[in-house]
Amino acid sequence: MIIKTCYQTARILIHNGFNFVDLSSKPLQQPSNIPSILNCDLEGRESQTLVCDIHSVLLKTHYFFPYFMLVAFEGGSILRAFLLLCSCPILCFLSYEHKLKVMIFITFCGLKIKDMEMIARVVLPKFYMENLNLKAYQVLVSVGCRVFFTCVPRVMVEGFLKEYLNGDDIVATELHTVGCYFTGLISRHGLVDKDSALIDYFGYRRPDLGIGSTCVNDHHFISYCKEAYVVSNEICPSSIMPREKYPKPLIFHDGRLAFFPTPSSTLYMFMWLPMGILLSTYRIFLVLNFHYKWTLSLITFNGIVLNVKGFSNPQRYLEPSKGELYVCTHRTLLDPVFLSMSLRKPLSCVTYSISKVSEFFAPIRTMSLTRDREQDRETMQRLLREGDLVVCPEGTTCREPYLLRFSSLFAEIADEIVPVAMNDNVSMFYGTTASGLKCLDPFLFLMNPWPSYNIEMLDKVPKELTCAGGKSPFEVADYIQKELSDALGFECTNITRRDKYMMLAGNDGYV
Repeated sequence: MIIKTCYQTARILIHNGFNFVDLSSKPLQQPSNIPSILNCDLEGRESQTLVCDIHSVLLKTHYFFPYFMLVAFEGGSILRAFLLLCSCPILCFLSYEHKLKVMIFITFCGLKIKDMEMIARVVLPKFYMENLNLKAYQVLVSVGCRVFFTCVPRVMVEGFLKEYLNGDDIVATELHTVGCYFTGLISRHGLVDKDSALIDYFGYRRPDLGIGSTCVNDHHFISYCKEAYVVSNEICPSSIMPREKYPKPLIFHDGRLAFFPTPSSTLYMFMWLPMGILLSTYRIFLVLNFHYKWTLSLITFNGIVLNVKGFSNPQRYLEPSKGELYVCTHRTLLDPVFLSMSLRKPLSCVTYSISKVSEFFAPIRTMSLTRDREQDRETMQRLLREGDLVVCPEGTTCREPYLLRFSSLFAEIADEIVPVAMNDNVSMFYGTTASGLKCLDPFLFLMNPWPSYNIEMLDKVPKELTCAGGKSPFEVADYIQKELSDALGFECTNITRRDKYMMLAGNDGYV
């Protein structure tokens, strides 16, 4: 009852618009005779130059706070994030420029440059792409040269604008640094004034196309262009960017926050934290001491949602069945545990380079794999002789609706193969990480108010489609990957575990 009351109270605050300060909208908005971007013709612009800002134009959201909160939480600490949240009432009484300077100081003071580079590479692009305005993006990709002017710090936007939007140049606010740390102060050039920066950049040569928001300052900015259009801040179906139109596929990203941290949602998170810590501790106690007959019912009563499908013949799974291999998609470290609970029988699982803490507290039998293929084959064969085995051939987790390339080793050791499609859903914290503390993964997953797992048991792979039927291990692995992707509605990729860690953490993922 306490959990439900806290959750409903926070939801009411959010529903009633508890954004107690508009942290970045321009001073005033007024009706304009500048045409809407909906009237912009996209044909024949390959040789033209476009100028625009990123906030309020390319992004549907017109405030900076969530992106500063992401940097403060993911790159700094939870205390820095709390301090930034506490500053919101003060920001109400400050001018636009002073709001931005205060947020920059709280977010960046003492922050390591390498931490900010990591956030800009693996955290911010996800939230930027999810908030792209489709109409503005279509105009952007129709031109040949793109120059961005923004008053937010360069380190927050440059990577995304150049890597994902192919920006030719960025004029943004520069931050002061000492050694390998940010001081939280702005360089001697100050905040970027877009009007003067545009004139300094182009001189007497006017840019062909300018896109701005409906605020007064942007009207002055884009009026210098030969052709100008405004983007409305209203979110409508035509402005939502579908995933298939992203500049690049969003397969990998890191960070712990699974929500867009507006002031109201961030407040809700901090309201939930005390209860979430207690609840996660209790859930972990149940998971670590689970009993096959009654623990499944207990965990569903404390907020964990388990949706199981494909158990049409329960006796088949309740009776001991030696030597079956369960091939699962990999979403969190708890995949084998929830599968064992759903089957109501003990399972063994093989792991690769997980935290020793997680391995020590695992409620089911685990066995670490090595980089030696022959040794790993012998280990898996021995575990299969002793009972049923769970493997996750992707080798690592993936948060988005994609399946990484399946290792073919599992296909060489078993003919009794049961594919299991697993997917999770979280609302507050991700239970996986590439660069953070892996021992906290299960704890943070269970801190979500209502974490959910969808488990679908597919039909056993026919013998003629296994190695015993003459198929190669690679064909078996590709077949099962395709079956699981179809069941989940995911997309298959050839990306490997090593690729993921090189992209997100700059290493091969060895713990």
